[in-house]
Amino acid sequence: MRDSQLGIGVVGYGYWGPNLVRNFSINPATRVVSVSDLDPGRLGAMGQVYPGVTTTTRYEDLLKDTSIDAIVIATPVHTHYELAIAALRAGKHVLVEKPLAPSADLVTRLIDEADRRGLTLMVDHTFLYTPAVQKIRELLLKKELGDIYYYDSTRSSLGLFQRDVNVIWDLAVHDISIIHHILDEEPIAVSATGSCHVVGSPENMAHITLFFANACVAHVSVNWLSPVKVRQTFIGGSKKMIVYDDLEPTEKVKVYDRGITLDPPLVDAQQLRIGYRAGDMWAPHISPTEALQTEVEHFVDCVRTGSQPISGGISALRVIEVLEAASRSIAAQGKPVLLKQPRQVRERARATA
Repeated sequence: MRDSQLGIGVVGYGYWGPNLVRNFSINPATRVVSVSDLDPGRLGAMGQVYPGVTTTTRYEDLLKDTSIDAIVIATPVHTHYELAIAALRAGKHVLVEKPLAPSADLVTRLIDEADRRGLTLMVDHTFLYTPAVQKIRELLLKKELGDIYYYDSTRSSLGLFQRDVNVIWDLAVHDISIIHHILDEEPIAVSATGSCHVVGSPENMAHITLFFANACVAHVSVNWLSPVKVRQTFIGGSKKMIVYDDLEPTEKVKVYDRGITLDPPLVDAQQLRIGYRAGDMWAPHISPTEALQTEVEHFVDCVRTGSQPISGGISALRVIEVLEAASRSIAAQGKPVLLKQPRQVRERARATA
């Protein structure tokens, strides 16, 4: 990869596109060359903010532009695969808004195409790059919490309703990617229930349970019909517990030295003596750095070095497999669905590293 700035083309300037354009524009290692969108009005507004960036309603213009090294895709989910595969075939590195594609089969095709051409393929699992999640992962890797008992998350707000994906593909994708990132264990099965309260639209609320081979269990509740926005997660361990509230302005992560102690029964084996431990709470320092800024830097580094992204194709594949299993479980009124063996995923990850 040449040492000059990385030329970036962005397709989609709707909800998330402006954030991507802004972060690639301020990164000294990248230059936003062109933005494509089907809405001329959006392009006109973008041009006033970034007068040096060309605009087009034709995606093909980005693919043909030799000054563009990478394509960033922020369009509806059902378009992700076709846009991404076209970019890879044009020799462009690719960053796609989550989820990477509508099915595991299509994700696998993208992985194979990127591997065949030696290109970087990355999905925008933004929360993996937040300082809060990075701190939580650090604490778990150091075994600060001991054995992990549970991950319990609520992610809700009023909207945004989407036509091509339901609430788990929109919101639960965040927690599933976080769970894979911070836990050593991988889920072996998933159970989910969902409800739809708007005629003609997909499920707007759902409850997902991820089962692990050990004692850990993860619950994720997602909702588009909440009167308030909630982004709160509880992680419980044998030594300590964490409360992670992404909406907190400063103390997003709080670590509690609290839990239970189990004393062996003295006489009656049927009796279990449970004690409670209440220690201190501390809030580690969390950097205010914007996650997208870190993600953009990571993407550029992976393009230049050829290293595997944290949220690369394999990360995307694992998340999509869980989402598909959860969707099948919803259709079966919560019946647990087994996931592919983690060993197969790890072998594929080694083969593509």
